[in-house]
Amino acid sequence: MRQRKKIVARFYHTAGGANPVLEWLRSLPIADRHAIGQDLARVEFGFPVGMPLCRALGHGLWEVRTQLPRGRIARVLFCAAEGELFVLHGFIKKTQKIPAHDLDLARNRMKEVE
Repeated sequence: MRQRKKIVARFYHTAGGANPVLEWLRSLPIADRHAIGQDLARVEFGFPVGMPLCRALGHGLWEVRTQLPRGRIARVLFCAAEGELFVLHGFIKKTQKIPAHDLDLARNRMKEVE
């Protein structure tokens, strides 16, 4: 029997139809896209998922934590609303803390989809 998704992921898109998160993903090497896609699927099928894959950032914002080849780390920020997971922002992590501008961008996009 095939397992069903507990929550379906949708990518954030602007009012003009642009899809910045999907564009970011498509700009990455195939191995990175594959790793991030697998982790997003694990969240869809197992939601809610805890550490080390997923971590709550507060106020309804979550992160998917993906280990990439060559020791790099990707973060995909999302929120869950109305039975859907909204993928709001993605980036390659370069510092210990999530940069404030990345958090602000995801929070602003979360307000748009709520």
